Parts: sequence; C-alpha cells; structure tokens
Amino acid sequence: MKRRVVVTGTGVVSPLGNDVETMWKNIINGKSGIKRLESEEYEDINTKIAGAIDDFSGERYLEKKELKKYDLFTQYGYAAAVQALEQSKLDMETVDKDRVGVYIGSGTGGLQTLLSNHETMLEKGTKRVSPMLIPTMINNMASGLTAIKTGFRGPSFAPVSACATSNHAIGEAYINIAHGYSDAILAGGAEATITPLYFAGFSKMRAMSTRNDTPEKASRPFDADRDGFVMSEGAGVLFLEEYEHAKRRGAPILGEIVGYGSTTDAYHITTPDPSGAAKAMKLAIERAEVNPEEVDYINAHGTSTPTGDVSETKAIKDVFSDHANRLKVSSTKSMTGHMFGAAGGIEAIISLKSLEDNIFPPTINLENPDAECNLDYVPNESVTGDINIALSNGFGFGGHNAVIAFRKV
Repeated sequence: MKRRVVVTGTGVVSPLGNDVETMWKNIINGKSGIKRLESEEYEDINTKIAGAIDDFSGERYLEKKELKKYDLFTQYGYAAAVQALEQSKLDMETVDKDRVGVYIGSGTGGLQTLLSNHETMLEKGTKRVSPMLIPTMINNMASGLTAIKTGFRGPSFAPVSACATSNHAIGEAYINIAHGYSDAILAGGAEATITPLYFAGFSKMRAMSTRNDTPEKASRPFDADRDGFVMSEGAGVLFLEEYEHAKRRGAPILGEIVGYGSTTDAYHITTPDPSGAAKAMKLAIERAEVNPEEVDYINAHGTSTPTGDVSETKAIKDVFSDHANRLKVSSTKSMTGHMFGAAGGIEAIISLKSLEDNIFPPTINLENPDAECNLDYVPNESVTGDINIALSNGFGFGGHNAVIAFRKV
C-alpha cells in the first residue's frame, strides 16, 4: 500500500527574500524582485536585468573559512535545506539517518566556479587552477554538502533537467518515500547562473527580455507584450516526510503531496510540445486520485516567453476542458524571475503557502492579455478563495516535464 507523503519544512533563498515568510509576503503583495545589473560586464549584452540576490549571508549557515570552498549555488541550496529542517523540528539526535535522504538538483551547478577557474587558467596557466575546481562545480554538490552536514545517509542524488529539475527532485523523493524506501527526504533545487556568459548565450537565442529601463515590468507572463524571460537565482528546498512518521513526532504538516507526473516531449531541444505538458498534468491528477474539476489552482511554469506561455495555456485547456475557464492559474515568475533548476522548489513552496492561506498569488504585469492566453491568470493582484488542490508545473529544455499535485491537510 502506498504511504502518504507530507511536507513538514520549507526553505528559500530568493530575490524576494531569503526566508519563506518574507518571500511569501512579497509574492502576495505583487512585488517584483527584478533589478538592473550595473556591472560593466553586461554592457555589450542586450539584457541587463535579473533577479539577482544581493543580501544573502552565507555566514549564517557556514563558517567563514568554508565559504570559499563552495560555489554560490551550493551555499544557496544548503541554506534552504537548513531552513527546511529548522521548520520541520526534526530531532537530529533520534532520527534514523539511514532512512533520510537528500535530492537537491541544479540545472547548471557551479558555473561561477568554472568560469573563475577558466579565467585563472588563461591568465596564469593550468598550474594555478584550483584543486577544488571539480568537487566545487559539479551539480550534485548541494546534495553532497547537505548530506555531509546533516549526516543523512539515505538516498542522495541531484537531478539535472533544466527548468524541471526541482519538480523532478520533489517528485522522485515523493515516490521513494511513498514506496517505503525512505522516511524523509530534503528535495528541491539551487541555481546561481547570473554571469555574462549565460547572459550572452541566452541573449543570442533572443530568449530574454530586454526591458532594461523598467526591470520590474520585464517579466510579464501571458501578456501580449512579453519579450522573453528574466534570469534569476536562488534555492527552494522542501522536507518531505512519511505521514505517520511526521505525525508520531508532532511535526508541523504544511501540506500533502498526492500526485506526480513526469513525461518527455521527445520533440525539440527548446520548443515545447503541449501534449507532453498535458500528459504530465494528467498523470499527476490521476495519481492523486482526484478529478480535474477538483483542482483549484495551478502555479504555472509561465516563463514570459512567446511560445512557452501559449503552449502551456493549450496544455491546460486540453487537460481541464471547460474547467480550465474556472480554475485559477498564475505565474509567480512574473515576480521572482526564472530560477531554472531552483524554480520548481520555490514554486512548490508558493503553492503550499497558497493552500495554507487560501490566497491565489498574482501574475503581475499582465496589462494586455495575449489573445491566445485567455485563462484566469489572477492578473496583477492576489485574490482569496478556497484552495484544496494545487498543481505546480515545471517544463525544461530538452522536453522534460514534471508536475506536482499538492493537497491541503
């Protein structure tokens, strides 16, 4: 018999705050975390805005001498994991650490470490490259460091599926616990990719917004005037736990994961196929054993790209038919920007907060709706209402799709 899986802790590092409550307050108030990048390194790049974090204190989580050992994405991931554990009130002395795992993924890993060492090599030669280059830059190090610091010896890995990374981490952790292999798993994602190289690459693709003069207006999912996504950074980690395990120790139960759908488009490396996203949503709903009409809210992938937003809208209509016009859909990337591998972790937490507080977060900057995007995207201001079932969508380059279904407990 499949075991119930609940969430007992959450943690975030984001452009809208480095703890869950600060971020959530900014989300429901419709605040944008996007700002202009003043560094001269971006002068020749068309896009000069991002969801950059400038108030993160790694020293709260790691000793000062340790900070140089770990790339920023690892620091973000570990910080979010610590917050999640603190909220869960897990007794680290009595828990069976062989039954607790860590699934913190990253779409890119230690990009900043890689670039700085490459620059060192070009300027000073190969002998000056850090011996810590490889263990610092690899994608699994947020999971690895978290396991080392906590002593969790259960399953540990780091999914890499672009923008679907966190949803895959959460979904696979859910399956692992549901089938009895683990009692609890820290799951989510971390990303720190705000660098000129990444900007140059996406700029050449014409994938990013160039609204440099009005950064807070740049991310505008489902709006007819959208011109691309806005790059962001941060981490979102959830502590997933088997229901009876959580109940026995009196843990705070924030919500239940009831379904998970994972599919692949097998279509194109960047252009989405609506049928793949639709199938992932259908699977999540079927496995949650609910009817589509019972879903109240979807935290959309909604990146603010011309093709992506239309594709997701079509997928939602395919899955929900007439109910698509009644449920509420919003893209909180309009405020946070797009955190790539960390996006699903942040948005899963936002979905849980929506369930807890019965608040539908807004899609800001939705001023001129696209004719092909004609659902209720909760434009510009949050609204209240009963929310019992929510989906969180994550779709990544390569055609990776992962959807999580949450239920209020």
